Amino acid sequence: MLGARSKTDLALELQAQFPILRPSIHTRRANLTVKFQDLYGFTVEGNVDDVNVLNEVREKVRQQARVWWALEASKGANWYLQPQVSSISEVIVLKSSLKLSALANSITLKKLIRKGIPPVLRPKVWFSLSGAAKKKSTVPESYYNDLTKAVDGKVTPATRQIDHDLPRTFPGHPWLDTPEGHSTLRRVLVGYSFRDSDVGYCQGLNYVAALLLLVMKTEEDAFWMLAVLLENVLVSDCYTTNLSGCHVEQRVFKDLLAKKCPRIAAHLEALEFDVSLVATEWFLCLFSKSLPSETTLRVWDVLFYEGAKVLFHVALAIFKMKEDELLLTHQVGDIINILQRTTHHLFDPDELLTVAFDKIGFMTTNTISKQRKKQEPEVMKELDQRLRRLNSLRTDDK
Repeated sequence: MLGARSKTDLALELQAQFPILRPSIHTRRANLTVKFQDLYGFTVEGNVDDVNVLNEVREKVRQQARVWWALEASKGANWYLQPQVSSISEVIVLKSSLKLSALANSITLKKLIRKGIPPVLRPKVWFSLSGAAKKKSTVPESYYNDLTKAVDGKVTPATRQIDHDLPRTFPGHPWLDTPEGHSTLRRVLVGYSFRDSDVGYCQGLNYVAALLLLVMKTEEDAFWMLAVLLENVLVSDCYTTNLSGCHVEQRVFKDLLAKKCPRIAAHLEALEFDVSLVATEWFLCLFSKSLPSETTLRVWDVLFYEGAKVLFHVALAIFKMKEDELLLTHQVGDIINILQRTTHHLFDPDELLTVAFDKIGFMTTNTISKQRKKQEPEVMKELDQRLRRLNSLRTDDK
């Protein structure tokens, strides 16, 4: 039992999970670039200051893990699965029935998740709180194995694109970029492409599924996390053929940027900079190609609990953090360089998430849903016009 572990055993386990990064004696100078491997096997380039930041972050994670272990010891291993509170009306009901423990658990859990789920607990917590466990329980136990066997050897446009993308998915990773890693990732992606033919496969999902595999440990659990992500957590049609959902999200993000960061939005508009140049990849890959893996997973901790609005909070925070620097730019290329440099070196998740939730301001899922409904007709109109033009060009070529 977790609660029965000695403090010494727990300390040793936490130390093993988060080793202190020690750059060599020859690289202990501020401006030299050093390479090191993060918790999930990715090679990261940074300077000694970046290493120091990561060591500080890992110490925070150790401290946070102790909090989770203490709660598991006092409240039970699955305390976070108790009924959660999502609305004021539920609060009133809970008060009237004296079930205040559920309210307390909800408040505690939200704060804890924003501070980060310990990596060793992440697979279990994600699987439960995201709805993946519930989704899996609605089908026969052999569903995933039966699915992968049934589609083995079948060739579709989706499988061809998947095969093309496998070697380009986090190249150089010590497990993902191996025959075993490729075959495992392929089974997850191909399996889902047959589960939902409307989605099939969209570039970007390979990065998402790959990171899920590294966290969840088993391909079946990664498959169900991908399923709940696409079917319940994210807005629909984000990954369908015409990417209509993604186009809607980009329009909503542009409107939110104008509201939350008006000076930046006005400056970008003056330079004729389209935020979708950077934000499309953020939303399609859920930041997995842009942020360091440990920071991405902290974002996903909150995403799987609070929903897709988290993506807007984080995207706005990246712009907000570099507001002063962005306002000095005169070229589109400079904007892109600043944003890419910023995201690649955001090794401190707390810095990003503090801005995302404390400085961007309150946003409800309902507010964002209304914005989506507002933007959807115009997006569908533009996509229809684009399709008509393409069909017209094809007709002319015949």
